Amino acid sequence: MRIVTLEEHISFPEMADQIPKDALGNFGQSEVMQRLAPKLADITQDRLKSMDDHGITMQVLSVDSSGANLLSPQAGPAFASQYNDLIAARIAGFEDRFTAFAHLPMTAPLAAADELERAVTEHHFRGAMIRGLTQDQFLDQPQFAPIFERAEKLDVPIYLHPGLPPKGIADIYYSGLPNHSGMAEALACYGWGWHSETALHVLRLLFSGIFDEYPKLKLIIGHMGEMLPMMMARSEKAFKPGNGGANQRSLTDTFHQQVHITTSGFFTQPPLRIALDTFGIDHIMFSIDYPFSTNEMGIEFLKGIDLPQEQVAKIAHGNADKLLKLTS
Repeated sequence: MRIVTLEEHISFPEMADQIPKDALGNFGQSEVMQRLAPKLADITQDRLKSMDDHGITMQVLSVDSSGANLLSPQAGPAFASQYNDLIAARIAGFEDRFTAFAHLPMTAPLAAADELERAVTEHHFRGAMIRGLTQDQFLDQPQFAPIFERAEKLDVPIYLHPGLPPKGIADIYYSGLPNHSGMAEALACYGWGWHSETALHVLRLLFSGIFDEYPKLKLIIGHMGEMLPMMMARSEKAFKPGNGGANQRSLTDTFHQQVHITTSGFFTQPPLRIALDTFGIDHIMFSIDYPFSTNEMGIEFLKGIDLPQEQVAKIAHGNADKLLKLTS
């Protein structure tokens, strides 16, 4: 069976070295990140071998860093263009195994929209990945409208991935913890904070009316829906049209029409069952979150899904093939 994974990360040292260390704070400097650096830098060696060993047909690559978001509006666009060009060059000749989401200079939204279009038209990238807040602002703010407008025009999705928490949030929520290595980073990021913040981000896009303003926009979120499947019924009641938000449709209708989720990093069946019950089989796509999760774990999970084979195939590749136009 064809298997496509959508949240598979890369980081090239020559690009990462251009980001001022103080912009990262204490995040991303952990022992785990240092250990995974060679895996993030590799595409066609050990990464490809692992894909072959586990039957993965294609990875959709994305930059594992806020990257250009941490640079000035003047420096960010050139950085993002350089990164996208490097990705395209390194997957050249392996287009049947790799494609990518564009890296965007979000501190310069007009330039970000232009870079999205360039990456899609020149490099055949399949959309863009945006990581969390930009300069402490959510994407519902009006300056980011050109990006949504361009994504809708190009008919490519935006993958909204968690990002580093703003300093004020980090200081209040994730400081003063027992001095165990990596605890603050785990709580702020992959252990909890990432997922709750991304859920909040999507809800803000909903009740600010972004999905209604751009009705053909497609949004992808990872990590089995970033807590939203569990909260769907409660949030549905809170954010009904006419309850004070700008949304014209219900949360469920909007999500079923415009939001897709991936399984990245979640490899147990109970969260999948909730996602199936809330988002539906046509909106769930398989992902690993490589190299932070292993292909072995992901494939074991995929093989254990207790659904008819044709439905497993939708999760494994069919939904991604359709959304990203991966097959003719």
